[in-house]
Amino acid sequence: MEDQEVLDAVIVGGSYAGLAAAMSLGRARRNVLILDSGLPCNRQTPHSHNFLTQDGSTPAAIAAQALAQVLAYPTVQLRREVAVAATGADNDFRVTTASGATVRARKLLFATGVHDQMPAIPGFAESWGISVIHCPYCHGYEYRDQPTGILLNGDMAVEQVRLLLNWTPTLTVFTNGPSTIQPEHRQRLSERGIAVEEAPIEQIVHQSGYLTHVVLAGGRQVALRALYARPAFTQHCLLPQELGCTLTEQGHLAVDTLQKTNVPGVYAAGDATTPMRTVSVAVAAGTLAGAMLSREMLDTL
Repeated sequence: MEDQEVLDAVIVGGSYAGLAAAMSLGRARRNVLILDSGLPCNRQTPHSHNFLTQDGSTPAAIAAQALAQVLAYPTVQLRREVAVAATGADNDFRVTTASGATVRARKLLFATGVHDQMPAIPGFAESWGISVIHCPYCHGYEYRDQPTGILLNGDMAVEQVRLLLNWTPTLTVFTNGPSTIQPEHRQRLSERGIAVEEAPIEQIVHQSGYLTHVVLAGGRQVALRALYARPAFTQHCLLPQELGCTLTEQGHLAVDTLQKTNVPGVYAAGDATTPMRTVSVAVAAGTLAGAMLSREMLDTL
């Protein structure tokens, strides 16, 4: 069944970037539909940080408050549905949902995030976003001066050490196999008392997601309270690519300074577009995307 009304915009993804875009559009009195599964990637993260006025709030509480405020604007709607197809061109897009409904819109905005590909290490997925973490600016203060691991290799591991020393001096690098760290860098790590463990991690031992230690091949244990990791990711939604949107070398949706993709009429914001995976950055990008999308539809005088 196809909705006959042509909306100003369909926003695919209703987490922080999507809701921020919807607020910009709602305040501009644009007719907007948000399509969202209700399963944000940070749903098991206990607290959100580094966001003014919301520091320490739960992600769910921030999202609930944001949704209530956004839906107070009468031109904004929400459907708890997944978009499964998107076709058309600028000013004439059609988005089909899993229920078979099709909606029409002048513009599209994708705020669909990324899908982290968890390594096959028992305990990793259960601890992801709690004590197995990606961003010291989001989580580092809570684990300051605690025994901390870095699950990286080569130059990336060295760079992460340099970053994390401002939070804790008690660091261990886990290369999860033969080290590719340059000898001169490894010597400097040793001089700082930073061990490099090459034995693969066999298990992450935790209590409700909070690390106690890791078990290495051979059974040796290393006590940790936090472990930084950068798992590979894929785009959570492939519809932008099916429409012709390009990706960066890192795998993010390529956008310009106004959050436009290379496809006319298609915008993107949030984790799908940037390695800066923080709520505040997602909100800022969504706000900009919504405003610029609305501006693109201004009448010609």
